[in-house]
Parts: sequence; structure tokens; C-alpha cells
Amino acid sequence: MTQNSTLPKPRQRAAADRAVTLEPGSARARRKAPVDVLTGAGVHIVLIIMALCSTVPVLIVVMNSFKTTQGIFGEPFALPNAETFNLQGYINVFSRGNILLNYQNSIIVTIATVLLTVVLGTLAAWALVEYKVRISPLIAGFFVLGIMLPIRLGTVPLLKTMIAWGLMDTLTSLVLVYTAMQLPLAIALMTTYFRSVPTELKEAARIDGAGELRTLGITLPIVKVGLAAVASITMLPVWNDLWFPLILAPSKGNQTVTLGVQQFVGQFQNDYPALLAALTLGAVPLVILFTVFSRQYIAGLSNGYGK
Repeated sequence: MTQNSTLPKPRQRAAADRAVTLEPGSARARRKAPVDVLTGAGVHIVLIIMALCSTVPVLIVVMNSFKTTQGIFGEPFALPNAETFNLQGYINVFSRGNILLNYQNSIIVTIATVLLTVVLGTLAAWALVEYKVRISPLIAGFFVLGIMLPIRLGTVPLLKTMIAWGLMDTLTSLVLVYTAMQLPLAIALMTTYFRSVPTELKEAARIDGAGELRTLGITLPIVKVGLAAVASITMLPVWNDLWFPLILAPSKGNQTVTLGVQQFVGQFQNDYPALLAALTLGAVPLVILFTVFSRQYIAGLSNGYGK
């Protein structure tokens, strides 16, 4: 007597259905295979379209930065040729613009903001996870609210605050505003990572006499992917922002890359080759960094939001 014959009839039917379902040559498998192929093909088509919509405009900007003004407006989608190829845009960027100073300001603001956001976000997330107090849910909800509300709604109060503190038209004002803007998301992301750290590890460290900072240092290697993700999501909007540099640091000595690009577009004169060249030079650091750290960036976000 076979094994299936000893099972009750309902169980025998269920086992038979599973066998038919799992059999590679079954009719159900043959019907399901074309559906899976079509679904996979549709997903890939959508992803390809999204990739083209993201990369083609960037390639057009880079390509037209090597053209004359006539070439830009005459053949915007054509590659530079012997008639349209020109490096005058890049020459004007370095001779007439303050691209090096703008780069310096952007690097200072971005690095300072990333460091402050990572340090403060890590400490705040650690406190929310480890210290069980009554107002912890309220504080966590406050940070979630900070993610949903754009900080630009408070531009006028921020402007008044910076004037009162004597920080108007300084890089420090940008660093403070950007840190406040990125902290809610950083805290929410790091909180999910700290909750995944084994409790036994932290308890063992405390039993061995480690303080809170030492215990935090022991857990940091486990959440290093989250730290990389926080650094990445902080860097991108800070480098690309135009609003707050225009409001809080508009002078030539404190202009960032995005604000320095505006000097090539005016009421009486527009230097489009220089404008596109400046945009290309401004995007180079982000492209390099994202290419190098893209794996950590994607893994950090996917793991953090999925926990």
C-alpha cells in the first residue's frame, strides 16, 4: 500500500493537486508560463522607459555643452560635429565664473551637513530605541511629521532666525537648515536598523562594563549599511538645492554650484554653452559618488524601509 492511500480522502486530493501544480509539464504550468513571461517583459519595458527618461535629458545637456549656441538651437538632439563643436562654454565657466569657489562652498556645506546628520541622527535613533520613556512614541511621530512637511514652508521664520542669530549670508546657515531638513528621515531610517540589532549583543556589552557610547560603537558595524544610506540620501538633495542658497547665502563669496550656474543667464545676455557646461560640471561629483556607492545606497534604503 502506498503512502497516499493511508491519508484521508481530502488530504489525498490536496496532495494530488499539489503534484499536478508542481509538475513541470502539467497543463496548469503550461498556462502559467506565458503569463510569467509577459509579466516579466512588461516590467522590463517599464524599467527601460524609466531609465531612458532619466538618462536621456542628462546626455542631451552634456552633449550640447560641447556645441555653439547655433548648434544648440539648430540641432539640439544631434552629436557635435565639425561645425557645431566648441569648448568656449567650458572656457567661459572657468574664466568668467567662480566655478572653483562654488565647488568649494558646495563641498564644505555638503560634507558638514552629512557629518552632522549622520552623527545626530544615529544618536537620536539610538536613544529612541534603547530608552523606553512615555514620550518616545510622541517624539517618533514628531520626526515622521517632519518627513511629510517640507521645510520650505518655514522659509520666512528661518530667514528671521538667521538674521537674529547673525548668520545671514553664511555657509553656517545652510549647514544648519540642511541638517534640520534631513534629520527626520535619517532618524526614521536608523531607528529601523537599530531595532534589528540583537538584544543579546547589547546586553553582553553592558554586562562586560561597556557604557552607552561604547555599546553604540559595538553595534555600528552591524548598521553600517544604514549609515551609508543616510549619507547618500543626505548628500543628493543638499548638493542639488537652489532655494536656500538663493535665500540664505546669495553673495558671490558664498554661492554654491547650483546658484553659481545662474550667473550665465540674465536679463540682457544668455550664455547657453557656459550654462550647460556649468550644469555638466556640477553633476560630475554626484555621478561619480553614486556610481561608486550605488550598491550601498540601494541596499540601505531597501533594507531599512523593509524592516
